[in-house]
Amino acid sequence: MNALPPRLRSHVVILGGGFTGAAVAWHLGQSARPSITVIEPRPFLGGGLAYSSEEPSHRVNVPASRMSLVPDEREHFSRWLAHDGEAERDPDAVWRNGDVFPRRRVFGRYVAEHLAPCLETGAIRHIRDHANDVKRNGDGWIVTASGQPIAADMVVLAMTHPSPDVPAALRPIADAPGFVADVYSTDALGSIAQDASVLIVGSGLTSADTVAELDRRGHRGRILAVSRHGLRSRGHPQLRGQPFGDFAATPATTVLGLLENIRSTLAAANAAGVNWQSVFDQLRLQGPAIWSALASDERTRLVRRLRAFWDVHRFRIAPQVEAVLDRRHAEGTYDNIAASLVASSREGDRLAMNVRRRGERPVETLHFDVAINTTGPAHGKALRTNPALRSLGDAGLIRIDRHGLGVETGRDSRAVGPDGEAVPSLFIAGPLARGTFGELMGLPEVARHAQAVAAEIESRLGTPTSTASAR
Repeated sequence: MNALPPRLRSHVVILGGGFTGAAVAWHLGQSARPSITVIEPRPFLGGGLAYSSEEPSHRVNVPASRMSLVPDEREHFSRWLAHDGEAERDPDAVWRNGDVFPRRRVFGRYVAEHLAPCLETGAIRHIRDHANDVKRNGDGWIVTASGQPIAADMVVLAMTHPSPDVPAALRPIADAPGFVADVYSTDALGSIAQDASVLIVGSGLTSADTVAELDRRGHRGRILAVSRHGLRSRGHPQLRGQPFGDFAATPATTVLGLLENIRSTLAAANAAGVNWQSVFDQLRLQGPAIWSALASDERTRLVRRLRAFWDVHRFRIAPQVEAVLDRRHAEGTYDNIAASLVASSREGDRLAMNVRRRGERPVETLHFDVAINTTGPAHGKALRTNPALRSLGDAGLIRIDRHGLGVETGRDSRAVGPDGEAVPSLFIAGPLARGTFGELMGLPEVARHAQAVAAEIESRLGTPTSTASAR
């Protein structure tokens, strides 16, 4: 490698160009202080796993009026939608109460269009690849992508969703033709026959999207969703209200205390004629204060005991998707149950599933043509499966947080190493940091955190030093 002369601008390299990485890059790009490189294998920035889907039935699960690249301009996306004319091209996006739930790829296009000027001027550079190695280099970093070393003064880890794990009970059928390990892989559902009987493992947002996509493709066979608690994602209210309650003035310091506060607030909301969604909207807004007030062991208890209940109320499904689930349930072709998978096997062309229903001792065997895994991203294995994260972990620079939610992160969004010390100039953005910040999966929260990370980087920008590398 040949040494280059000192750079005139600091260089920030962002690993991951889904919404999180794109939002950090966009905020940094507004100042034009650093040069920015985003390493993302997809053809455009801003889509990521969630917002690059080409499936028409995949819709944003938050009203467009609450989604924005710019946290301080809540209607930013809604104004773009009105100008873009998407509502006219997709009239089904407008629900009966006037809320708009566009297709996910539309939001991805919105983000990409706002980054386009920075890409055209060179303020942001997009490398279409995966980063496969990250190493310290003096006070800076060397990131390797496309076989080329890239010098960086600061690095931002903005990866979000690793592939799901195959549950142990499903591993005996992992190679079976009727098993779908990752529903987001290319055309994962394309070969499923219209009359096939389908088992969906999981009952959250991805499970609901899977039912909607199968239905859109003309599937009319039996669908059964199985999860430990049997909880289906809830929907949005017909009339949205203001957030209700206060969980931050005197935040609970135990999970039991928090649960009592939630129950009493829900009772007060019901007495006042306020829907439960308004209470959970307040919980979401005050999530950082709630999470910060809990000791580490209480946070772990919250994740283990209440996460499934929180997720189905917090991560609501778009009403268009909810309508499909309701219709299929009324027709008798869709149901979800609380049960645990015990084992699986192949019996000719069919898949035999041994399940134990919640609260019951006997194990029953159910047969399906297809089994689909929608258990969600395996965040706990990210340090093993992502080469860039693995290289940092092997070097003792990052570690999985104690709750298994992502990477250990300080309050300033810098990575915290196994020694408990902050790693200079290595930042964590978005869902990977939720072990520290709590609620960091919803788009409004991720947008605010991306803005905060960009501001933290801006505050630390100094005069860059020469780094021996090619760029």
